[in-house]
Amino acid sequence: MTESIPSVAPPFVAPPSVAPLSPAIDPRLLEVLVCPLTKAPLEYDRAANELISRKAGLAYPIRDGIPIMLPEEARKLEP
Repeated sequence: MTESIPSVAPPFVAPPSVAPLSPAIDPRLLEVLVCPLTKAPLEYDRAANELISRKAGLAYPIRDGIPIMLPEEARKLEP
């Protein structure tokens, strides 16, 4: 008699184009962070993992949970 080998499905791996949402940034941190250029408050964009300064027209990246508040690292917002 031949034994059948149970099939095992490979683990699910999301395609590279689908990035998981980043964890939410601490709201207390958002209360104290301001744009280094304008000193205006920042908005948190969870989907893009950025802090947005509407007044400066810049989006500061968050890398490994750390906001990078350097204007030269920021992305310019489209008008």
